[in-house]
Amino acid sequence: MRRLIVGVLAVLVMSACSSTAVITTTTPRTIATTTTTTTTAAQPSPFPTTVVAANGAVEIQETPQAIVSLSPTATEMLFAIGAGGQVIAVDDQSNYPESAPVTDLTGFSPNVEAIVAYDPDLVLITFDPGDLIASLGALGIPVLLEPGAASLTDVYEQIEQLGIATGHQQEALDLVELMRARIGVIRFAATAPPSSDEKLTYYFELDPTYYSVTSTTFIGQLVGLLGLENIADPADADGYGYPQLSAEYIIDADPDLIFLADTKCCSQNIGAVAERPGWKTLTAVTEGHVFALDDDLASRWGPRVVDLLDTIATAVSQVKHP
Repeated sequence: MRRLIVGVLAVLVMSACSSTAVITTTTPRTIATTTTTTTTAAQPSPFPTTVVAANGAVEIQETPQAIVSLSPTATEMLFAIGAGGQVIAVDDQSNYPESAPVTDLTGFSPNVEAIVAYDPDLVLITFDPGDLIASLGALGIPVLLEPGAASLTDVYEQIEQLGIATGHQQEALDLVELMRARIGVIRFAATAPPSSDEKLTYYFELDPTYYSVTSTTFIGQLVGLLGLENIADPADADGYGYPQLSAEYIIDADPDLIFLADTKCCSQNIGAVAERPGWKTLTAVTEGHVFALDDDLASRWGPRVVDLLDTIATAVSQVKHP
């Protein structure tokens, strides 16, 4: 099975990378008394261009060289498509990659004057708390609004939008194809026979007060690719997507797996979970099927969602094949 999976991955990755354009120039050479010079034609500039983001059509006149990102997810996307060198400042939550130029800017309550002080030619945000887009627009600074993704399709579209906006369209397309390929392989490995007809159940914890996610959310859809059943779904009568469960509800549901997305913020782990009243008898606890996740991966929707899915798939494999 491992050989088959590796083989599939190799084929998909090769396919994803095969679309990359290669531009070469042949060095002048002399043949007898004739000198031949071969060069490629100059590539036309993709700018000015228009990017259709969540805030509508945004015109970008020239290649941005001073990007300010107030979104940790957008920051990760920019560096993943090779636009990191164009980023001059990121918000205080953009802790990945390490080379990102972290500042004290904030995306939660952005200050127009503080942003303008960096003299940006493009600003990326997750949400507009008021008139941020209008204020920056009045100063001639284009802004792209890239809100939380509702699906993988949204993730891919945002990556492609940033590729167009920064002059890295091909790199963005290559990244999307590679993500699709990796997700396909992970899903294939997790759902390939032999598998039980009975679905494994799981509880996904956002914080110690038992807020969770349903299958309609981005994270819920991602985990759903692995064929798991979410215990939070029946508890979300209003369709909010993020119900607060009770300890009694979770104990009664007795999930096969527990995923903790509150390890950094709240120091949760299998030991802490086992100390909760009534939790030490849960199947996931007694079998050691409580898995700590990286809070950042679980709260962002950038290229590393593939790593999150891989981590969860590995946990599922451990449960299915102890």
